[in-house]
Amino acid sequence: MTSAGTTQEKATSAVPDPAAAVLYVCAQRGTVTPGLAAERAEEEGQSFAQEHGLTIIEVVKDEYGEPDPCSRTGWLRVRELAEAGAVATVIVRWPSSIAPESSSELRYRETRWLREHGVRVRYTWEPLAATDGGEDE
Repeated sequence: MTSAGTTQEKATSAVPDPAAAVLYVCAQRGTVTPGLAAERAEEEGQSFAQEHGLTIIEVVKDEYGEPDPCSRTGWLRVRELAEAGAVATVIVRWPSSIAPESSSELRYRETRWLREHGVRVRYTWEPLAATDGGEDE
């Protein structure tokens, strides 16, 4: 095996700090106050992280509207952080931030992919705040 192969193996098998989290914000823009939903999602995510002893290493944002998360540059960054072992948790406001209800199979695909990489999804919206993402599969 070459040293390049060894380095690559280490990068993909990295174990993240259990407190390391990425905050993913993808919120529908309102017509009256376009940035309000995203601002609230970010504030809520920061508070959630603090309450749960998580350290947000990066805030990643996407415009709402594209159903497939893998077609969004921000979500691809979330995947990159997960694959590199840089985060143990993805914080989102609600499941539709990952994919809308009409495309729930895409959300299940993504939460499953994250779990397979050792990453939890945590929702900040109160009714779901105590659950890990993907439990509704």
